[in-house]
This record gives sequence, structure tokens and C-alpha cells, in this order.
Amino acid sequence: MKRLFIIATLLLAVASVSAQKGSTKPLRKAFADKFLIGAALNVHQVRSEDKSLHDLIRREFSSVVAENCMKSASLQPREGVFRFDDADRLVALAQKNKQAVIGHCLVWHSQAPDWFFTDSNGNDVSREVLIERMRSHIHTVVKHFKGKVKGWDVVNEAIEWDGKMRESKFYKIIGEEFISLAFKFAHEADPDVELYYNDYGMDSRMKREAVVRMVRKLKSEGRRIDAIGMQSHVSFSTPLDEYERSIEAFAAEGVKVMITELDLSVLPWPHGNMGAAVENNFEYQERMNPFRNGLTKEMEQQQTDFFCRLFDIYLRHAMTLPESLSGV
Repeated sequence: MKRLFIIATLLLAVASVSAQKGSTKPLRKAFADKFLIGAALNVHQVRSEDKSLHDLIRREFSSVVAENCMKSASLQPREGVFRFDDADRLVALAQKNKQAVIGHCLVWHSQAPDWFFTDSNGNDVSREVLIERMRSHIHTVVKHFKGKVKGWDVVNEAIEWDGKMRESKFYKIIGEEFISLAFKFAHEADPDVELYYNDYGMDSRMKREAVVRMVRKLKSEGRRIDAIGMQSHVSFSTPLDEYERSIEAFAAEGVKVMITELDLSVLPWPHGNMGAAVENNFEYQERMNPFRNGLTKEMEQQQTDFFCRLFDIYLRHAMTLPESLSGV
């Protein structure tokens, strides 16, 4: 069965270029019967009073996701102290624009506040304490946005490239069960909201197989899981045959597939394409940016051709959207 695609974080730059070149049909309209087209919005963009920016967001996109303001460090910087102002602004903007909201994200090893994992002495908390903190955070956040969010990235980036579990604090303290518990807590808080697992490097066979095993395990435990988010930090060297195999493998497990965080790098990486690993930092080297004066016409065409190949894959696997969504 073909599965619905939600392009949840297509870069604003793509739409901006489209608008500048006088495209007659907005992105959200061009694919309205196939999938949602989305953008990741940061706090500055949500707060901005720039009319042209907000016109662009409203015109081009049918879905939005928070870049950072829904992550745990932003929402609960201190235990029991929740700050929803920026996230509420994003949701209000989306409602005004008739856009679906994807919540990102409930459990992630990065951008989690330090207090989440430690006691008053700075030592790791017990398994029971971390489970309760996770439950309390998920319940509070999901209930706050109940009825306003289409779905949640419940767990983000828990699996490594080789298919092994990431040695995060969640994994070290709780064990692999933290994934199942997170989905359990999210479903308890809002039985109607969709629940997703999101990760990068999905063109890796070992990672694909690990994600399939995870989906099967969650389903065997009676957990709700609606979709797999395939972060798509791609480059010209990304093996699109393996990328498409992952789409097909996840759909075969009875879940939808979401193309998330889509961007195409035209720059060389110091040590090959490292995907989205936030721990990777490299000293700036001018030789790594051959396009300091802008892309060449040849590179622009190469970039366009690659995006066409990607969207050809998406369209082959898309399904007709329900009328209630195609009109947002």
C-alpha cells in the first residue's frame, strides 16, 4: 500500500527562490493532492513582523514544525517550570494560516536540559526517577497542545548508523525500553494524536533494518506508531536506491513515511557526509566552500536535477490526501 508523505521541513530558501523566479503555483498547491509541504520555523521567524516573510510562509507551506522551541530544553529549562510562549506563537501562526503542526520533539538526547538526567549532587538519577521525569514532561507537553498538533516526533535519533542503540543518557539509565515508554506516555496524554519516530542516515541498510525491528517491537507491545520520519540531509553522493528501499521497507511495516529536515548540501564534507550528527564540528576552511560568490549555473542545474530525482521518488510512493488535509 502506498503511504502518505509529509514533507515536514523543506527549507524556506527553496520556496524563496521559487517565489523570486515568479513561480505561478505555490508549493503547497503544487502538491496539494499528494502530500503536505512544510517548513521548520525558528523563533525569530515566528516573532518577526516582516510581512514578506509571513506571506511566504503562508503561501508556500501546508505544514510547519518548530526548529527548537518545542524541544525539552526550551519548554522545561528547570524541573516543573514550563515555558510555552514561543511554541504557542508558532501554533497560533499555523492555525491562522490553516497549516498542520508537527510537534518536534519529545525525547532526544540533545537539547535536553542537564537537570533531566542528574540529581542535586550532579550524579545520574535512578532509572525510576528518569522514567517519571520523562512521563511528566511528555504528559504535560502533549496535553498542552492536545487538538492543536497533528503528530509528534516522540523519539528522535535513538539509533546509530550501524543499527546499534545510541549510548544516550536515556539508554544508559533506562535501557532500550525508554523508546516504548515514550510512545506509551504520549499515547496516554493524547490518544488521538499521531506518533512518529524520527532519525537521519536512513540510506544506511543497517539503520533501516534496526528501525524496522523497532517498529515491529513497538507494535508487538501494543504501542501506537504512525510514521517514520526520514531526515533527509542529502548530498549528491547519497545512494538514492538505498534511500528508496528504506521508504519501501518502512511502508511495508504498515506505517507512513515522512520526509523530514530535507536539505541538499552542495559543499564537500571534511570526512564524508556525516548527516545530522550535532556533535560534529569542523574548523572553517575556505577551500570547503567553492561557492563563496554564489552557485554557478552548472551547480544550480545539478541541484535542480537532484531535487527532481528526489521528488520523482516521493510522487511514486505518494497517495491521495484526504480532502480535510489537502485543503489546509
